[in-house]
Amino acid sequence: MPLSGWIILDKPYGLGSTQAVSAIKRALREAGEPKTKVGHGGTLDPLATGVLPIALGEATKLAGRMLDATKAYDFTIRFGEQTDTLDVEGKVVATSDVLPHQAAVEAILPRFTGPIDQVPPAYSALKVDGQRAYDLARAGEEVELKTRSVTIHALSLLSFDGRDATLSATVSKGTYIRSLARDIALALGSVGHVTMLRRTKAGPFALNQAISLDFLGEAAKARDLTRTVLPLDAGLDDIPALPVTPDQARLLRHGQALFGIPATPGLLLARDGETPVALVESDGVTIKVVRGFNL
Repeated sequence: MPLSGWIILDKPYGLGSTQAVSAIKRALREAGEPKTKVGHGGTLDPLATGVLPIALGEATKLAGRMLDATKAYDFTIRFGEQTDTLDVEGKVVATSDVLPHQAAVEAILPRFTGPIDQVPPAYSALKVDGQRAYDLARAGEEVELKTRSVTIHALSLLSFDGRDATLSATVSKGTYIRSLARDIALALGSVGHVTMLRRTKAGPFALNQAISLDFLGEAAKARDLTRTVLPLDAGLDDIPALPVTPDQARLLRHGQALFGIPATPGLLLARDGETPVALVESDGVTIKVVRGFNL
């Protein structure tokens, strides 16, 4: 039976999300596991490190939910220089002699907390007329991206050394930390770019659950990959469970609705004992399948 669940990777610097998926596939092959579907729950820039949820088997049906999940990041803004990519990879396109004081940085953060509008970076994977923005930007074309509304749930200063400010942010889906750093620097009368970006949380998954590629490799060599895999329902910690009987589970697995079962309205996780059966939606009377699991 192919593995189903989550490998939470502490993605190293310089590795793209697609390369991370390839590394997991190699580990599965080395461990002698059967061919398994693999997908990631949210792109992480090659220059960023930290929590990258990788879905295996039936958990790939939940990867879309992970894309919509709240994320948390630690990041460092270097004041005085803005680059075209808004990070250390790019070339400097603007400079400023203004280096804000710590009190000014702390005072500006409430302005960037809550619902805000931001323009994504030109060097992003968003599409403009069918082409990736970063491809157009690299080709020297002027890229104009539309303003988008995002929510910064929490924003705080972790450390400050006169030129670099390290912050912690909890943000909604679609938020670009590089844009947030750019806008904070501009609001302080300076310019800036991101020199460090680390994702500390993605949905229910945090750094303390993340493993390194080295640890993954060792587990694969030992043909003991199961110790690196969290169960499928670890990605559904926020959803109440609905216990069902084996007969009800069979109906749900065939996509049929259940009637007359008292349940809280909303999204629920139907379980037959310890086994997740399906994500279901209840209106208080009828239970309909949203996403079934073949476990």
